[in-house]
Amino acid sequence: MACSGQHLFVAAIDFGTTYSGYAFSSINDYRRDPLGVSCNNWASRSGGFISHKTSTCVLFGPNGDFNSFGFEAEDKYSDLVLDEEEKGWYYFRRFKMKLYENKCLNRSFTLEDDQGQTMQAIKVFTAVIKYLKNHMLTSCENKVTGIQISDIIWVLTVPAIWPDASKQFMREAAEAAGIRGDHLMIALEPEAASLYCKYLPLELKGEGGLQSFTPGSKYIVLDAGGGTIDITAHEVQSDGSLKEIHKANGGDWGGTKVDHAYQLLLSDIIGDSALHYFLENNKIDALYLFNDFEIKKRTIKPNVPSEKITFTIPSTMDDICRHENKADIATIVESKFKGNVYTIDNKLRVSGDRAAKLFKESTEHIVDHLKSLLKEPTVQGVKSILMVGGFSESFVLQNEIKTNFPNLRIIVPREAGLAILKGAVIFGFEPKAIKSRVCKYTYGVKMSLPFDAEKHDAPNRYATSTGKVLCNNLFDIHVRVGDNVDIGKPQIVTTYKPSEPSQTKMSFKVYASTEKNPKYVTDSGCTKIGQLNIAIPYTSKRVDRAVAVQYRARS
Repeated sequence: MACSGQHLFVAAIDFGTTYSGYAFSSINDYRRDPLGVSCNNWASRSGGFISHKTSTCVLFGPNGDFNSFGFEAEDKYSDLVLDEEEKGWYYFRRFKMKLYENKCLNRSFTLEDDQGQTMQAIKVFTAVIKYLKNHMLTSCENKVTGIQISDIIWVLTVPAIWPDASKQFMREAAEAAGIRGDHLMIALEPEAASLYCKYLPLELKGEGGLQSFTPGSKYIVLDAGGGTIDITAHEVQSDGSLKEIHKANGGDWGGTKVDHAYQLLLSDIIGDSALHYFLENNKIDALYLFNDFEIKKRTIKPNVPSEKITFTIPSTMDDICRHENKADIATIVESKFKGNVYTIDNKLRVSGDRAAKLFKESTEHIVDHLKSLLKEPTVQGVKSILMVGGFSESFVLQNEIKTNFPNLRIIVPREAGLAILKGAVIFGFEPKAIKSRVCKYTYGVKMSLPFDAEKHDAPNRYATSTGKVLCNNLFDIHVRVGDNVDIGKPQIVTTYKPSEPSQTKMSFKVYASTEKNPKYVTDSGCTKIGQLNIAIPYTSKRVDRAVAVQYRARS
């Protein structure tokens, strides 16, 4: 990876579950003000608002060619549906979570679109990254003439809790989108957010700016996004760099859990089958319904039962309800919810405390996980929780964190939803600001050793062509889960010799395990993550040849 200081610009792409965007800064702007990061403004026709991020939706034509992305894709697909011309088009939304959910990820896996059609995931992700890259280049050229793509270092953000295969998938998609590998950096989202907060204006110090963190200070980064909750713990070093003190952790408890709770509320009113029919046959109304909820859920406050939240209910949903239940929505709501949910015209009015309960599943998971994490020896001494990501802007989530952790300082920076995106740009200029990480997995290679009946399992016994009896499938550990690894620093060097005199290559099968001391690569929790083939053509030395292997944590 070339030094970003040799380049004129750093551009970051934040590919989110619900919203995505990009930001960029020149080397001169960064030197004047690290927070002087430019973001694009995206306008939504259907939602009626302007944002620094756009909806993570992508549309392909019937021939499989890319058509549009973001709010533009939403609007185009809406028009197609209204004109009954959507058949054969491919419309994908909120598909990023598939990289987290798919535990057996490979390059050929597919995504299912709005109509049940499939397309290779690598094509979908590549198209989105390529669109954001080209859009950013156009924006950048409007500010600075003559800029070349070779002048730019690109930073792509990924959740820290993602498995390695998913991170590699995103790297390959970015390269397929036209970003050179030696101009590409992968930033872990909580780390990017930490770097952003490091440069918050001094006057925000009283509100919890990172300037108050002195060397030795420990804090937790709670990155609450649309899909995942990404949690890391950092310690500030004497030179201002950051050291990870506990492995990245979290789960799929993001803002989409609240959306799901709202969907369950609607299902409780009109029934599962009626809601399913509505979603399948009234796609435009469904789009407006959930876009309306996305805006309104940001305004829901805790502990204000007298406050009412108003959601617009499409007339088509009421028609389906009448057909399925022989009663309209107003009648069902009145009989079921005893005043904390009621209707006025085509509006659903929900009391503040009932609306806040939509966050219950998500916030309980987050709070319980944080409580468990804070008991770990490595995070003793943590004084603060830094809340970033779009979901961190929720008043309900903020209240739950503050209520359950009264002895910790809860920091919610301004523009919490942009902290990752802007921090990723800073990371492009300061990749060495992250000093070390904690291994999420145990890494090693598959190897063979002389068979020992007292130590080894009989099924792994085999003999070489020379009659030597070996044990196969042994997991030779290089780094263990929980180990602190300095970024860019090589780990222990291990040498391996061929098992057959005639070998002209050695194949190193690399494995990761969730266990600290796996014995065999076939043990539960072990996953093959790659293979390296090294040529060793000089057979005159027979087995007296060796290949040295070492691991290095990359930034």
